[in-house]
Amino acid sequence: MTTTLAIANQKGGVAKTTTVASVGAALAELGHSVLLVDLDAQACLTFSLGIDPEDLELSVHHVLTKGVDPSEVIIATDDGVDLLPATIELARAEAELLTRTGREHVVKTMVETLAEEGTEYDWVLLDCPPSLGVMTVAALTAADGVLIPLQCETLSHRGVGQLLDTVHDVRRFTNRKLEVWGVLPTLYDGRTNHARTVLETISDTYDLDVIEPPIPKTIKFAEAPAAGRSILATSRSSKGARAYREATENLVARSKRPKAKKKKAGRAS
Repeated sequence: MTTTLAIANQKGGVAKTTTVASVGAALAELGHSVLLVDLDAQACLTFSLGIDPEDLELSVHHVLTKGVDPSEVIIATDDGVDLLPATIELARAEAELLTRTGREHVVKTMVETLAEEGTEYDWVLLDCPPSLGVMTVAALTAADGVLIPLQCETLSHRGVGQLLDTVHDVRRFTNRKLEVWGVLPTLYDGRTNHARTVLETISDTYDLDVIEPPIPKTIKFAEAPAAGRSILATSRSSKGARAYREATENLVARSKRPKAKKKKAGRAS
């Protein structure tokens, strides 16, 4: 069975794309088959895995809006994961999908199409854009769970309530099985009490699990995209790579847990 995980946060700069690339590479190291889907028109995930979006004739945009078979677009990467790449054309997809019936299901249909064709992955990781628009809702509709990367600073958690509102709506209308897997602390500076305090505030306020360990702040993350690889390849023994490997093992364990019973509580605010 495929586990589809959306990595979402409408705030930019929280290491969302880095998390997708690093968790994907760590899953591949563990022997899992992995598909990464770049749903951000900025195409940062595509670029960070060594692919120039400007060189692509086909992208995820053509799959979602033109009916192109996803298997024709998938690219194998040096990190051992497959990629459905994005280009700037994806910026038009939001407008094109707005008037379409069933627009919330376009990503889910894409994943199901691959499975029907015999291309079933252990994991599909969806790199959501930094917004709560059509593309993010479509990703959440396709997902079994959502992981929220969160920078450990006060201003970074202001949008979490809005994201959880969107998750609540998706769960109500288009994907009853969607679960929030938790928050992954990123850009973490363990030397400060402030970072831990912010993390505890999030956990208490929104009743969310915290995926351990926190991902440390390190320049190694900035260097990896220039090499077209994840940090697990460019700095294998760095503290950042070790943290993502451990966090990924915890995500794998989380995926094998029995489904939690849904609470009847309302939305967080």
